[in-house]
Amino acid sequence: MNWIILIIAGLFEVGFTTCLKLSNNFSNIKWSIAFFVCIILSFLLLNKATQSLPMGTAYAVWTGIGAVGTVIIGITYFNEPATFWRIFFICTLIGSIAGLKFFASH
Repeated sequence: MNWIILIIAGLFEVGFTTCLKLSNNFSNIKWSIAFFVCIILSFLLLNKATQSLPMGTAYAVWTGIGAVGTVIIGITYFNEPATFWRIFFICTLIGSIAGLKFFASH
């Protein structure tokens, strides 16, 4: 269950980075509020997950989900480049996240 909580926390990290971009330097109130809601939920869920998962593993997985998700959102919605090397390294990051999950002691 704590892995599910951690994954949801990572998805909220993707949410707050996306809302940060859409907030237009916090001038758009709707996206600014969404940013604060997502960041609070992300940290609360990360905190909950670290109560039973190793802190280092949980943090690495959380940031990895956020990084991968944010790159995917950037490519999909903000026309950021999808070069071979960018995709290659995102795939290695996904492999690293999976490895941390697979070899975690909990």
